Amino acid sequence: MIKILKWGQEVQNNSAEAGLLLEELQVKFATVINKEAWRWAHPAPLAQPDDAALAGYTARVNDVEASLARAFGALKVQLEAVDRKIDGEVGAARGELAALLEEKRLAIEGQLNLLDARTDELNDALGGLRRMEFLRKDQFEAFLDEFKESLGSNSGTEVDLDQVRALAREIVMREIEKHAADGVGRVDYAVGSAGGRVVRYSEAYDAGKRGGLLSALPFGGGDNGDQSQKILQPSFGEPGQCFPLKGSSGFVEIQLRKGIIPEAITLEHVSKDVAYDMSTAPKDCRLSGWYQGTHTETPPNHAAEMYALTEFTYDLAKNNIQTFDITAPDVGVVNMVRLDFTSNHGSSALTCIYRIRVHGHEPVTPVIASPLP
Repeated sequence: MIKILKWGQEVQNNSAEAGLLLEELQVKFATVINKEAWRWAHPAPLAQPDDAALAGYTARVNDVEASLARAFGALKVQLEAVDRKIDGEVGAARGELAALLEEKRLAIEGQLNLLDARTDELNDALGGLRRMEFLRKDQFEAFLDEFKESLGSNSGTEVDLDQVRALAREIVMREIEKHAADGVGRVDYAVGSAGGRVVRYSEAYDAGKRGGLLSALPFGGGDNGDQSQKILQPSFGEPGQCFPLKGSSGFVEIQLRKGIIPEAITLEHVSKDVAYDMSTAPKDCRLSGWYQGTHTETPPNHAAEMYALTEFTYDLAKNNIQTFDITAPDVGVVNMVRLDFTSNHGSSALTCIYRIRVHGHEPVTPVIASPLP
């Protein structure tokens, strides 16, 4: 028991010594820390460089600045030279490109003008063929049929070029004969000898009241009956063989020999080579048409309505016989036409109509109702 008490006393004494020692160590450690912190907070002043070192440092800095300035100057000169070179090359390339484009534009413009001229020639040629009714489908089929018949019944017969030439020559001669018969080579459904007739017109010109040269012409004097039917008969190009209407505007209504689907109108005036005065020729014209039924038709037509077929200008610079195609779409059957002229080529007294022809084809089945405009 006594030993235990001694041991406990020793432990207690040792603990007190340890505590004192620890406190002493803490005080020493805090002192060291405070000293180092003060040193860090108050560093020693740097040593001042001497004048020689400072001068050397300044010289080196000046050398570097001078070297950089020389490098920047050289670089600026090189950049300016490159810019001038690029500008020159770009300008030259731009000029060459502009010259090339202008050359190409002129070449293309020339080609377009040539193409326009060829197109006009082609249109004129096609218009002539259309007016002549040449190379139509039915005629071509008739040519093939005749050609097949000319080969005979032997299916093994080879095509003879001379036969083709002979048949083509025969067809050409037929066309020449047809055109020589009436000047245009197209059926005239308004011709007076086949049943066409003038049914109404604007005020006729009475040349007898004016006297002078016109009164001596065939249409000029007084009581020769209705001269309007002249425009549906061949005029044979004689000056004065026309139907004169008063003023520079007027109209003529014509009943066709039968109902047709109109395709064109031919207007004829005397040739300028033999005419006394071309100022009486009609100029700006309009053709209208309608179907006028009869009382014998079932059901009778009471809704005849006039509608425009085409408008055209008679040109004195062209042939005296001029044909104009119908331009209205979806044209139906008509048996009545009306030619209105709104101006002539200068005469204020009268307008001369020499001949009017109406061309077309007969419908497959008769149509009684008036077509819609």
